[in-house]
Amino acid sequence: MEDKTIQIIEALIFASDSPLPVNKIKEILEGIGAREIRAAVNKLNQRYDELPSALKIVEVAGGFQMVTRPDYADYLARLYKSRQTHRLTHKALETLAIIAYKQPITKQEMEHIRGVNVDGVVRTLIERNLITVVGREKAPGNPLLYGTTKEFLEYFGLKSLDDLPKLKEIDELLKGDEKFLESLDQVVLEQMAPEELGIANAEINQDENKSESDAKENDQDESS
Repeated sequence: MEDKTIQIIEALIFASDSPLPVNKIKEILEGIGAREIRAAVNKLNQRYDELPSALKIVEVAGGFQMVTRPDYADYLARLYKSRQTHRLTHKALETLAIIAYKQPITKQEMEHIRGVNVDGVVRTLIERNLITVVGREKAPGNPLLYGTTKEFLEYFGLKSLDDLPKLKEIDELLKGDEKFLESLDQVVLEQMAPEELGIANAEINQDENKSESDAKENDQDESS
């Protein structure tokens, strides 16, 4: 691949204000395939490593985005210190975690899990484009169902929902980091634990459903 093409791809990713999908790059650069685009991104990252550069290109939320390396996070935090007030609150993060792991989910289910009204938090998350209405539940009143958005993936640097940390991993992190545990009182620790948020069973249920599905398929194969 010509250096000019690689440079064009670099310019497109740099100029895009959101993750740039492969298909969009293909529309702009006619005659180039997805494999060549990914090869160009790999080549660019190799160059950044060799410099070394403070930048790198990552695949997030269905597209490519140019980001700074974690080593420079503290300096960037100072640059954007005024934005600190716009961070999500602990309550918002709790509700967002419940939605992410149990979606699609109704507001009533969120309130049952958290034990408090979530109207304000849900409104904030919608305004931030982190969640959206994805349908209605087939139940009395047809309550709205909520799920996460592409902006949610972008906000947390996730390629897809499959990249969400497993609940077992979260538990191990919380229970295994002594310094982290020492910095929290027991009440806060319990609130952060997946089982206390009511989301620990989500992963278990998914595994059980998968096992049941696999068993049914095996039974069908044997009967045929």
